[in-house]
Amino acid sequence: MLPLPGEDKQVSPYLAFYVIVTVQVGVAILSFESNLVKDAGQDMWISILMAATATHVLIWMTYQILNKGENDITVIHRQLFGKWIGGLLSFLFIIYLFMIFVLTLRTYIEVIQLWMFPQIQNWYVALIIAAIVYLYVIGGFRVIVGLCVISFFLTIPLLALKIFPLKEGLIIYLFPVFDHHIVALVEAAKTMALNYSGFEVLLFCYPFFKQAPLSHKWAQLGSAASTFIYLAAALVSIMYFTKEHLAEVFWPTLTLWKIVDLPFMERLEYLGVALWLFVILPNLCLYLWAATRGLKQLFAIRQKKSLVFFLFLGVLFCAFLREPAYTERLLRFINEAGLYVMYIYIPFLYVYQLIYHKLRGQR
Repeated sequence: MLPLPGEDKQVSPYLAFYVIVTVQVGVAILSFESNLVKDAGQDMWISILMAATATHVLIWMTYQILNKGENDITVIHRQLFGKWIGGLLSFLFIIYLFMIFVLTLRTYIEVIQLWMFPQIQNWYVALIIAAIVYLYVIGGFRVIVGLCVISFFLTIPLLALKIFPLKEGLIIYLFPVFDHHIVALVEAAKTMALNYSGFEVLLFCYPFFKQAPLSHKWAQLGSAASTFIYLAAALVSIMYFTKEHLAEVFWPTLTLWKIVDLPFMERLEYLGVALWLFVILPNLCLYLWAATRGLKQLFAIRQKKSLVFFLFLGVLFCAFLREPAYTERLLRFINEAGLYVMYIYIPFLYVYQLIYHKLRGQR
């Protein structure tokens, strides 16, 4: 196992805010409304709040695990389960992060193909983005966090463009409230699981925060900011479209950008798609950095080597995932895996660690 990083490689606790916001608000925010409205209709804002509340509890559990372990998840797994089982659990976690990387990259490529360049090859775009990701990840965690800050200040004005369609929205579309059964609301909240995932990178980057326990409140604030962004986006979409129409619009945010009328620019969605690359870059970088950091902890493999391998594998996956149906299958798989990781494994690990330390203290 590696020693804890020195202060020259660490960042201030408040930067956890930007890490969480940027990792939770990625490419999924461009389409999440159309998925939620199928289950929860105009009440989907309730499902967003339900998922957000659960996420805050999970982040709290994550920090309890990390504060007790005083290191990243690979070390904690080894402490609790031993070398082999702990190593296997860490390796599965690394695969999970890599698959989210592939899904994020492939979904963004799909956006480019649908809205800008229909004939462009998957592997070509994936290769260009992979080269950019390589340059940032090789710079280390501090460079990636700096990218997160830039991404945050790009996200806000792009999403603020939804103010334009809000002028034509009808508040009556928000009613009636509480019109759906709790089962439907819970199903919609489960659909939001992938949108709120990403905070799991804290399990790897925790040692890279100065006075790491102090970053907890900033991580919670970051998740709250993500909730506000999702809520605002959802409410605008509900008020502009009817719920029946919204269910048929797969990319609501991009569709709403199309109606923005600026005197100096047309087809604003083209600019939005291009700039959104800088919004998803921190996602891609954080997932790969965490995965390569985990491999370095487990097998003493240099991050540079494992990074090249993961990027090559990611480009290969994107090249073979040609049809949107394949991406949809991957999305369903990752969503299910995310539910198990977030709502089953993290609570299990929290309880197991409590029992482990209690029994150890009695001895």
